[in-house]
Amino acid sequence: MKNYKQVLETVELALARGEYHYCIEFLLPLIESFPLSSKEGVNLRTILITALCGINKKDEAKRFCKELLKSYDNKTRENAKYLMEVIDSPEIKKPENWNVQFESDPSQNKKSLNSLRKKREVLEKKKFINVTATPTGETKPFQKGFSLIIFLILLLLIPLLSGCVKIEDTLDLSELDSITNNLVIESKYINKFPWQIKFEEKMKDIFPDEEIKQDESTFSLKHKNLNLEDTKQVLKITQNTAGELAGGSTNIEISSTQKNFILFKKYFYRFDMDLNSVQGIDNLELIFKIIHPNKATFTDKNNSNLEITKNLIIWNLNQGQINSLEFSFWSLNKLLIGITTILVIIILAYLLRFYRFKLGTDLPQLPSK
Repeated sequence: MKNYKQVLETVELALARGEYHYCIEFLLPLIESFPLSSKEGVNLRTILITALCGINKKDEAKRFCKELLKSYDNKTRENAKYLMEVIDSPEIKKPENWNVQFESDPSQNKKSLNSLRKKREVLEKKKFINVTATPTGETKPFQKGFSLIIFLILLLLIPLLSGCVKIEDTLDLSELDSITNNLVIESKYINKFPWQIKFEEKMKDIFPDEEIKQDESTFSLKHKNLNLEDTKQVLKITQNTAGELAGGSTNIEISSTQKNFILFKKYFYRFDMDLNSVQGIDNLELIFKIIHPNKATFTDKNNSNLEITKNLIIWNLNQGQINSLEFSFWSLNKLLIGITTILVIIILAYLLRFYRFKLGTDLPQLPSK
């Protein structure tokens, strides 16, 4: 099997030169060597679809598009849908000749000729524009496949412009006595940045016993069954380690209080993330997600960085500033509800026994002495 980089360089060069037939003949025997589940296989199939569209073989291009639609990756399926729409779009007929022709009129009168000569003399005196009489040639329409190539380039630029690295931390507060924290770093390039690799190695050294998953483009670290104090410690260590690699100090402060209302409790949380030293890092997305058991109430309802659903807060963090979030939610006091339920059952059982004894039975009684 040929090396992926060699194959990619060959087909990209052929595609750039417009040698679609050579690109197809070169790729077809090798395409099965690169499975659809890999990024290499997806990239090569996309190039093959482009080449097939360039020579107007839409049926074969659709066949490979349908393969991409079966991929497990959401982004691959979305790109395949766009490609399918482009292939199915109707062709726009262009005129064969878009030249503008000027015909001279031999019956022009002397007056018009004199006025034209005067205007020409004025233009020659100004000499602002270098006008030559050399013809530029016939205006030709774009070659086949040009529009498709431009569309594919713009489509590939969209994920790059939306961020090259996404850092997402999800804090699950559904069970307040068993908190889960899940850190995921996703790279939208094939290869990771050097700071990502250093950060991942440090996290593996600090938390060797935790659940860690790692592949070419992603890294995830999950902590389970944490109490609130342990959660604060984990988040502090993670952010401090990231701050050291960013060349500055960062900090996170989490404060929480609760109020008891017999059968209910109200929890108050405040998060302060100091990212003043993290700035100027292009194409970096920082997202902090919080899962809470019940509907939350926010102090700052006009925060444009928040996306709020029923039990989920999506908080987009800004570099170079302190990000703050304050919210509260209600929760049942499970211990008190359990004790109350047991007491009610005991009282009901006692009352039933008391009144049943008081009513007596219909059985005959022995005569008393």
